[in-house]
Formats: sequence, structure tokens, C-alpha cells
Amino acid sequence: MKRLTLSLLVTVGLLSAGAAQADEALAKAKNCLACHSVDKKIVGPAYKDIAKRYAGQKDAEAKLAEKVIKGGKGAWAKELGAEIPMPPNTTVKPDEATKLVKWILSLK
Repeated sequence: MKRLTLSLLVTVGLLSAGAAQADEALAKAKNCLACHSVDKKIVGPAYKDIAKRYAGQKDAEAKLAEKVIKGGKGAWAKELGAEIPMPPNTTVKPDEATKLVKWILSLK
């Protein structure tokens, strides 16, 4: 029984790590990492800071997915020290934007 439980835990851990890496790969492929990083500010805020700000907000996923595609400005002016616009990323499809945002919001 202990071996089965351990095997299941290892499998779940590996699948979770694979999904996180896949979503980070999507962010890289869509050029998101040119301006963002998981844990530090580059041009835009760190993904962990985004996850922290939007934690628990019911509409965050849809709102951020739309922002990924259409762009935005001003939401992070205080933290970034300037109003740096996020350009639209029209190469990101709606399902990809949702996948990216789910990954971002899962970061701690």
C-alpha cells in the first residue's frame, strides 16, 4: 500500500512539473519572457507578482487572458515606476492566453 501511494505521489508530481514547464515553454514561444520573468521584474511585472495581485479574484483569469491578447497600460505604473504599456500579442490564441494565465495565477 505504501509503495502504491508513493508511486501515485511521484506520478502526480512529475505530471505537475511537466505542465508547468510546458506553460513556461508556451510563454517563451509567444515572446512573453522578453518582458516578464517568473520571479523578477524586467520590463513588466514578475509573474509571481501578478499571481499575488490577482489571487482570489473571480474574474482575473478572463480579464488577464484578454489583456494578454489586447494589451493594456497603467495597471502596474506604481510598481514599475512608469506607465509602461503592454503591447497586444495577436499571435496568442484565446485558448493559449487562458493556458498562460492559469499557469501565471498558479505561481506562488
